Amino acid sequence: MAGDIHAGADALVVDIRDHVATALRDLAEGDTASIRLGEELISVKLLQKITFGHKIAIAPMAQGSEVRKYGEVIGRATEAIDVGMHVHVHNVEGIRGRGDQADREGQG
Repeated sequence: MAGDIHAGADALVVDIRDHVATALRDLAEGDTASIRLGEELISVKLLQKITFGHKIAIAPMAQGSEVRKYGEVIGRATEAIDVGMHVHVHNVEGIRGRGDQADREGQG
């Protein structure tokens, strides 16, 4: 079931289609995070510090590509994002509720 929390993970992915995981504790740059992806536990080397509750890239995202969390698109990458990077407002722009982005929504 999506969203189940299992012991032994530093971060979890809510939906297997997600591009990001959510940190369950503060993580340091250079750490290797154990990330729960469904029944699988994957390892991701962190390229940056990730604080509790923040997002970790688990898939590479090109500039302009959609960013998915909770199985839904939550924004668009404003720069290329590599696996292990911190994903937040500095490299993702929100697109929900923005009239100026309405013509771009749904394009992938």
